[in-house]
Amino acid sequence: MEFTVIAESTGGSLHSTTAQLVGAASALGGSPTVVVPGGIGAEEAATIAGVSKVVSMVGDCFGSFDGGAWASALAPQCAGVVLAAATPIGREVGARIAAKRGVAIVQDATALAAGITITRPIYSGKAVETSTISGDCVITLRSNAFEAAGDGGSAPINVVDQSADVSVAVKEAIAKASERLDVAEANIIISGGRGLGSKENFTHLEEVADMIGAAVGASRAVVDEWGLPHRMQVGQTGKTVTPSLYIAVGISGAIQHLAGMRSSKYIVAINKDPEAPIFGVADYGIVATWEEAVPALKAALAAL
Repeated sequence: MEFTVIAESTGGSLHSTTAQLVGAASALGGSPTVVVPGGIGAEEAATIAGVSKVVSMVGDCFGSFDGGAWASALAPQCAGVVLAAATPIGREVGARIAAKRGVAIVQDATALAAGITITRPIYSGKAVETSTISGDCVITLRSNAFEAAGDGGSAPINVVDQSADVSVAVKEAIAKASERLDVAEANIIISGGRGLGSKENFTHLEEVADMIGAAVGASRAVVDEWGLPHRMQVGQTGKTVTPSLYIAVGISGAIQHLAGMRSSKYIVAINKDPEAPIFGVADYGIVATWEEAVPALKAALAAL
């Protein structure tokens, strides 16, 4: 079976999700071709074990993100089963590539098996769907849900220049960059809810995040009421995350929030209400106020 992986990059280098996509393909017996938008991280992609070839796509259309232009450039390089990360860019480009190729797309997969059998959560995480696709398709995979391929590869790199073939609709993208990790990409997340009492108290979570290399998330309630950036929101109407560790501080655990984080590998809940629904999905629970638990956590981390 032929596989194509659409690489992800961040901060001028290859993102770790690319190795996870390669790992997923390799687990099904594939030796994928990795297509690298903008050529960012092509050399890194070539060193991932199991990669058969790297296609470094360069051209003006990759100067900023334009889903239509990127799909037009990438689609001719895609064959067989196409794997992309379930990120905002990966979902859009994957859907557009599927439309151009006239094949099915399945978003947010959390497991793959031979066949291709795809497992993914549906109905806000209240149910799990298993489906089988025969033939070519596009699948987006949740970050941290698949084991990453190791190093040691030496795949050849082919450079394809799309400058003369693809135009862009977006000429310039201006945005204030965040210095903090995106919750959708982080391996560790510490999130806060109404139990923190005020927006200002998120600085305590930021201090913990800086100590352990985590992203800071938030429930919908505090995003709506306290004016926190929507990019921090975890849940049904925010971002779906699958980190190795999710720490929920002062979050009661409404179903909309659980839908966005219950697939985390380990969940630690800190809440003063022992009946809070968050404890129903937590691997470890601490019944305490944030004022009691967070300073103790900071002190323990500082002593390491």
